[in-house]
Amino acid sequence: MLKGGLISIQESMPSLKPSERKVAEYILVHPEEVVNLSIQKLAKQTKVSEATVIRLSRSLNCKGFQDLKLRIAGDLAQVTNNSNTYQEIKTNGSISSMIASVSHNNIQSINDTLSVLSAEEVEKAVEVLSDARKIAVYGIGASAVIAQDFKQKMQRTNRWCEAAFDFDTQGTISANLTEDDVAFGISYSGQTKDVIHSLEIAKERGAKIISLTKFGANPVSKLADINLFTSSLEKSIRSGAMSSRISQLNVIDILYIGMTSKHYDEAVDALERTRKAVRISKQDG
Repeated sequence: MLKGGLISIQESMPSLKPSERKVAEYILVHPEEVVNLSIQKLAKQTKVSEATVIRLSRSLNCKGFQDLKLRIAGDLAQVTNNSNTYQEIKTNGSISSMIASVSHNNIQSINDTLSVLSAEEVEKAVEVLSDARKIAVYGIGASAVIAQDFKQKMQRTNRWCEAAFDFDTQGTISANLTEDDVAFGISYSGQTKDVIHSLEIAKERGAKIISLTKFGANPVSKLADINLFTSSLEKSIRSGAMSSRISQLNVIDILYIGMTSKHYDEAVDALERTRKAVRISKQDG
């Protein structure tokens, strides 16, 4: 069943044009009504043109308004109780309730990401990453953890991958990329200036660009040839990434399994060699 229409709208709200936002806000308040409306009636209800409704649908990566309605209907069918919403983590709650809330939110983040992550884009990403001469992966702050995890996986399977967590290093790597290489920018907000500037340099060099950001139009995703989206709409007390980090790591695992599946025997051999090398090193120590 198609789903993810309402999540896509919520994630994209800040980047929508005023007229599109007007329609989006109406849909969020009246989702049950909207799935039974024609494009003409929705346009009349929201006092916008039919073209605006179509543009909104396409902004949400839907083929058209009918596709958007199917996704909203899927969301409505899924939401049968409050278990499909994020839970606020209370500072004065019990340890048991804290464990349950954090775990629930992480699971919810992955489920929401499945609604906005395109299988076609994942397939493209696996293809270009598998064929790349060199992979450069960039992340700042919390996203650096995601980038480091991706680099470690690539190195274990004998892929040439460099990770950089500051602009000087990212810019230097990007300046030496070629059209045979891939630059992979990770930024949940899609607004990280160092990552944006580094990807711009990589793009000028002809490298293919992959982005991993929250759903919707943002500076990082606009630079990319391939967009991988995640979702994490939790409203919690955190000051750093929590559920968003989990959803990003899940996408990294998906890419890793996709790449190793394409070259299974080579990947298994490389993993075994690195496992033995690490084991010998530990024994010598």
